[in-house]
Amino acid sequence: MNPMLALRQYQKVNGAAQTSEASPHRLVQMLMQGGLDRLAQAKGAIARNDIAQKGILLGKAIDIIGGLREGLDLENHAESLAELDNLYTYMSRRLVEANLKTDPAIIDEVARLLITVKEGWDAIADQQPEG
Repeated sequence: MNPMLALRQYQKVNGAAQTSEASPHRLVQMLMQGGLDRLAQAKGAIARNDIAQKGILLGKAIDIIGGLREGLDLENHAESLAELDNLYTYMSRRLVEANLKTDPAIIDEVARLLITVKEGWDAIADQQPEG
């Protein structure tokens, strides 16, 4: 995980001041939550028939997933992270498709996948010692 890359990606998308003191693990959690927020907002834009905003929000979600993907340390953990890399690639492709088709069901699918990954990541945080 490249913490500076994750930090820049999160700041670009959300700009929250709390990132300056966050651990690399927390930054990834924040990125994942930001992605889920953008997906929910995109569904809201679809419900309002705000097609331009839907595209912007899905683009931000794709950027966040790209940031998560770029942060993977494939050189040192290539085998264990290859499946996650493939999953992030799949999610990005599905969001492009969701944007083209204006399909909230695809957004829901990606949100469920991202929630599953985030739950695993959150569980790791719960097992780490403070400090």
